[in-house]
Amino acid sequence: MTPDAGSTDAAPARRPARRSLPGRLWRWALRLAAGFFALSVLLTAIYQTLPPPITILMIGGLLEGRGIHKDWTPIERISPDLIRSVIAAEDAHFCEHHGFDWVSIQAAWEKIEQGSSRLRGGSTISNQTAKNVFLWPGRNWTRKGLEAYFTLLIELIWRKQRIMEIYLNVIEFGPGIYGAEAASQRFFKKSAAELTRYQAALLASVLPNPDEWSAANPGPYVRKRASTIMARSLDAPDAGVAVCPGR
Repeated sequence: MTPDAGSTDAAPARRPARRSLPGRLWRWALRLAAGFFALSVLLTAIYQTLPPPITILMIGGLLEGRGIHKDWTPIERISPDLIRSVIAAEDAHFCEHHGFDWVSIQAAWEKIEQGSSRLRGGSTISNQTAKNVFLWPGRNWTRKGLEAYFTLLIELIWRKQRIMEIYLNVIEFGPGIYGAEAASQRFFKKSAAELTRYQAALLASVLPNPDEWSAANPGPYVRKRASTIMARSLDAPDAGVAVCPGR
């Protein structure tokens, strides 16, 4: 018996093999990582010239009922005394390091080994800028890892002067008061360009705890801290023309 002329014995088409679940998860993880990397670089590049419109920390404060009081001000209209004061108070080696002050980190770690319950010190202005612009509050290792990543990113893409400019416009000086201009107007009824050395030192002195310490009504500890910052600021880099020239 002969087969019909039109019949064929072709084998059915094989369906492509499905990827295993771990393989699919790994593929999606790579896509997410690539997307995160691209978005983070894009935002950092945009903020190189444009001011960040709002931050996660500001949104969190708003939801807590603190409000948002800010007024973006170019660094040229911020008192050099405030720039020197925050360097003296928060990051004496700001112009020398590339985002991480390893000397201070080592000193902070030694305190941990001596029995201190918290890792204090070692946080640079670059670290704080990365945290305040891109991240949420917290102390877990995931957030710390992201802080290190964004610190490297801004040090690579921004100049030191831009890091300082953004820092002085997003850092919190009091509950819901962000940036040097808003703080100067609220506490001293003047612009950030008109701050005296002592007023600049007062603002820098409250940065570690703006919820509890006040630049407008400083207690004994804040006044003493401000006097120390004033003395140390004499050794800070000259900020009259540019912050960290060449960096």
